[in-house]
Amino acid sequence: MVYLSQAIASDEYALKENPKYVNKVVAPTMEPVKSIGGFRTLPDYSFETMPDDYAALVLIGGFGWTTPVAEQVEPFVRQAIEKGKIVGAICNEASFMAKCGFLNAVKHTGNGLEQLKIWGSGNYINSEGYVNAQAVSDKNIVTANGSATLEFAKELLLLLENDTPERIEMYYLFYKQGFCSLFSNQ
Repeated sequence: MVYLSQAIASDEYALKENPKYVNKVVAPTMEPVKSIGGFRTLPDYSFETMPDDYAALVLIGGFGWTTPVAEQVEPFVRQAIEKGKIVGAICNEASFMAKCGFLNAVKHTGNGLEQLKIWGSGNYINSEGYVNAQAVSDKNIVTANGSATLEFAKELLLLLENDTPERIEMYYLFYKQGFCSLFSNQ
């Protein structure tokens, strides 16, 4: 999520004075949340206080998508899709989307077709919509496998129109390839 949140909050000089979007964290409660990397985050909203006026619902991956708490997220995803909001799902969250049947009408990817079939069981009926790619965007739904954080961010930034497509591509290439200098003999 670092690539996405950083691009939303800053430009090439530093923090944007007037960003188009603001990153907010939603969690089951207002209690601090510990990430898979060990970072503690204070939520901006709980499930009960989450506003309706958001541009995108971005669901991070990890191992919590098999827990009872994950089941509480399903109505938020369903509502976002019904309202035409952008929904992002990376890593095991893409598998959770398969489990809930949310990938049945879109092209998508995830941590492999077999994992989507296992998690999705009878609810996942769109294996022909699976694309073997790092990230896929279709009908306001972005899916990505767990190793595609940068590609995931790029697809979401394009849907959000966070900047021009050329600048988003430049941002993507900078982080994908690193800073490169070209030298010539002239």
